[in-house]
Amino acid sequence: MPLSEKRLIERIRRRAHGSRLLVAGIGDDCAILRVPPGHELLVTTDFSIEGVHFRRDWHPPELIGRRCLTRGLSDIAAMGGEPRAAFLSLAVAGNVPQNWVDRFLTGLLDLASEFKVPLAGGDTAQSDHGIQADIVVVGSVPRGTAVLRPGARPGDKIYVTGELGGAAAELAQLRKSKPVKSTTWQKYSQYLCPHPRIAVGKILRRRRIASAMIDLSDGLSMDLEHICHESHVGAEIDASAIPHARSQQYVGEKNPAAIALEFALHGGDDYELLFTSSAAVPVRIAGVQVTCIGRILPSSGMRMRLIDADGKSRPLKAAGWEHFKRQ
Repeated sequence: MPLSEKRLIERIRRRAHGSRLLVAGIGDDCAILRVPPGHELLVTTDFSIEGVHFRRDWHPPELIGRRCLTRGLSDIAAMGGEPRAAFLSLAVAGNVPQNWVDRFLTGLLDLASEFKVPLAGGDTAQSDHGIQADIVVVGSVPRGTAVLRPGARPGDKIYVTGELGGAAAELAQLRKSKPVKSTTWQKYSQYLCPHPRIAVGKILRRRRIASAMIDLSDGLSMDLEHICHESHVGAEIDASAIPHARSQQYVGEKNPAAIALEFALHGGDDYELLFTSSAAVPVRIAGVQVTCIGRILPSSGMRMRLIDADGKSRPLKAAGWEHFKRQ
């Protein structure tokens, strides 16, 4: 049984770190943030729901906490912003052990410390069933410089950071296997422990490289469609150019094979950056691989198309993750 709400909040407060931009945090009705002069606020919120985004019999709580914060940080990265504070609303059922909550917080707060993002507040509640965690991340960006989804223009090239498909492939493997016995999240693959591309996003914004940008949470095809829709353009993707992740188990394999194209195109949960640009783009930014995978086209009846390995073109239909999608 978790601690009482008052004791749980006090425990979280002791573990959370402050920041020079945090005037007041946990312990009052509202947090007070000091916004840098000449900056605009970025605010994003993301749910992590048991049975939808994670399963307790598959994922250690540290990993779930880390991925919970990653979702918010990745959104800030996609705008080219700097994260300033995080807020966590956590609802747990009465049968969830306090040890699980503590380990969840360890994963979340370890990542927050890595990016120097204070946990500045939130809420706690008892749920009727399972666990729901809502993360809010506040960031900032110099006024008028945020990289938005509307901005891609015909002739721009399309780029992605890192490798795609690894998280979706490992999730598929988990569905086919027995529950994982590992008790430490460090034994899981890098694909299930994504690293928010904050540094890459800031460089793309600061150097005015990216004309439009989005983070890859729902899948390459789905997120590219978002940019096409907001920018009123089409897109062409070269299947052979997509940087596939390598298949591996939780502690790795000696000779991993390339992840299937379907996972790379539609899998989701990569938390890499997808952006468009008409500028010269380095092959590595902040130590992260950057790959050109296609180009932006004028809008047409076939909004997106895929060029197969044999050079043939076919429509590319968005098929990533979508809540409330009819089956």
